[in-house]
Amino acid sequence: MDPIPVTADAEVFTCNAYLVPGETTTLVDAGAMEGVVEVIESHVESVDAVVLTHQHGDHVAQLDAVVDRFDPDVYAYADHDHRTHAIDDGDTVPIGDEAFDVVYTPGHADDHVSLVSDATLFSGDVVVYNDGAFDDGSFGRTDMAGQSRERLIESLQDLLPHLDGVEAMYAGHGDPFTGDVTEVVERALERAQRREPKYPE
Repeated sequence: MDPIPVTADAEVFTCNAYLVPGETTTLVDAGAMEGVVEVIESHVESVDAVVLTHQHGDHVAQLDAVVDRFDPDVYAYADHDHRTHAIDDGDTVPIGDEAFDVVYTPGHADDHVSLVSDATLFSGDVVVYNDGAFDDGSFGRTDMAGQSRERLIESLQDLLPHLDGVEAMYAGHGDPFTGDVTEVVERALERAQRREPKYPE
């Protein structure tokens, strides 16, 4: 699998939105970059599905435009006007040519899910490889209303048993990672468990 980062050239704050061509051509998150539809069109003619890791604005701002252009199925944990398929912990969703397990991973957002196949993790914001706060294992911020460090720690612990053999991680922010994803998540968990502010004032 070689996901295409369709928001890579953004000049506004956005998540990494990943296009995965295949039997079920899928967009993982829609991002907040105007023009994302045109980027997608430069790679594929149609999008079968959009899977949302969560519904923070930087992940869904362009969902209207994507739905208007491609009329895809929309998979999401929480209700949304465009949602066609509700997903929950333990469900399976098709992305590209693979099946991904849905793992409910709140803390950064109440509706957050991660998506795990035999070899690949789409982690949204629950865990990232690097983000300016930490390199080689960071985690989503938990200092805003509706967020919980304690619940995020539980989510990282819940995610770890699903990662045997996973060697690629595509997060909502920062760079993709190839290698032992379990070790990256363990480092993120260790840092989160210190319960220190991620962004000191």
